Formats: sequence, C-alpha cells, structure tokens
Amino acid sequence: MGYEYHRPSTLDEAVRLAAEIPESSYVAGGTDLFVQMRKGHREPRALISLRGLSELGGIEASARVRIGAGVPLSDVQVHPAVVEMFPALVASIATLGSRQIRNVATVGGNLCNASPAADTAPPLLVYGASVELRDVDGRREVPLEDFLLGPAQTALRAGEILTAILLAPSVGGTCSVFLRKGRVAMDLPIASVAALVVWDGATCIRVKLAAGAVAPVPLRLRRSESMVDGTNLDAEIRGRARETAETEISPITDLRSTKDYRRHLTGVLVERALEHLAGEVGG
Repeated sequence: MGYEYHRPSTLDEAVRLAAEIPESSYVAGGTDLFVQMRKGHREPRALISLRGLSELGGIEASARVRIGAGVPLSDVQVHPAVVEMFPALVASIATLGSRQIRNVATVGGNLCNASPAADTAPPLLVYGASVELRDVDGRREVPLEDFLLGPAQTALRAGEILTAILLAPSVGGTCSVFLRKGRVAMDLPIASVAALVVWDGATCIRVKLAAGAVAPVPLRLRRSESMVDGTNLDAEIRGRARETAETEISPITDLRSTKDYRRHLTGVLVERALEHLAGEVGG
C-alpha cells in the first residue's frame, strides 16, 4: 500500500496536517513504525515526519526537566542533567537495541509505541514522569501512568503529538536502579524492574517500584511499595517485597518466556533492586 509523505517545518504545520489527513501517522525515528508497516500491522494513509522540528528537540533543566520527545535516545543517555538525576533511565536506554538504533530512536517514540516491554517506561514511572501532548486545540499534560492504556494503546487523541517528557528533579537522598533480563543481546526484556528509594539516614521514607514486560502495560507495584516504606530494607523486608511483587503482575507465556518464569523473575529483580539500593545507603 502506498502512502503520502509530508515533512512539515513547524509543529503547528504538523498538527494541522494530521487534522486534515485522516488515518495519518507521525514518524520520528521510525524504528518501530516501519517494522509494523512491513508486517502489515499498520497501513497509514500518510506519514508526517517529525524529524528536524525544533519544538521537539532539546533537554531543559530548570524547575522541571523537559526532554523533547524527538531527542534521540543516545542524546538523552549522555545529557548531564539526566545522568545526574535519573540514572535508572540512563541504564534502561543503555540496554535498548544497538547503538545505531539508539542514534535514531526517540524517547517519545518508545512511549508512543506502547509496548508492555518498553525499556524506558519503568524508570520513567518511578520518577513520576508526565507527558506533554499537543494538537490543533492546544496542549495538555498527562501522567505517564495514565498515558499507557494497553498494548499499542495510549491516551493520545487523533492528531495529537507527544511533544515532551516532564520530570521533577530528584530530591536529596534519592537512589534509583534499573534491572532487566532478556534472552540475548538487543532482545526485548523477559522482565524488567525499576526501583527508587528516598533515604532519611538509614530509613527508607519513600519507595517506588515499577515492572515491565509482565502485564498489558508497564506498571507500578504499589502493594510492594507499601510494605517497604518506613523500613531499613533488611533482608526480611526485601523477601516480602519479592513475594508481593509476584502477585501484582499478570504475565503471559510467549516465545520469549513462560508466565511462571516471568513471575519468578520479577520477584527476583525486585529483591535485587532493593538489595542494591540498601547497599548504596550502607556504603
């Protein structure tokens, strides 16, 4: 099937084209979209390129950190503000595909593809990220947790563009980590976990846990979080969190793994992530 190709020079022009052309698709890096098109899963009437739009580029750090949705993952990975405040996000990007893919794939595209196994989603969830959306009617902001609705399903309305990812700077005493397990290099994860802990001395006063590839969407593990808050993350607490995490997910069996192994692995990753963060405060 043939399609039209448009390369707008401004964001206003891009959203106007999307409003005028039903069944059009935005494309930035295209690392997911073109694969879906070759397989016949997507047949857009037109492609609207977002490459080169200045409004989608750049990373700004002020009251909040704003990551343009069109910034290549390789640029996000090395930005000083991201490296300093969001190490779990940096770690997740390092596992995503090859260097060549990271040079063209964008953080916005990774989220809009809405894969349950999206590597950047669990760390962004524990960092409390929101996404900025834009269409012909204006802008709105949506928490990432409300943006991801299901496999290949997001809260994007027809013609909307994800323009940026918004993050609050980390507070003092914050530690975070990202762990994942895949079958081979550059494969999608069998399971992944991001963990964030805020320490007050040796006491964990806040914890956030998120898992990927083990439910229809990457999700927060809130019951596991609740049993860790206010503790010192000793071995007994970590073991309970592991057991609880295994009950909070709904994994499937596919060509990469069985659901039982995914459930077991998620618990292991939660326990290891908390052990790592407990070791950081101990050190």
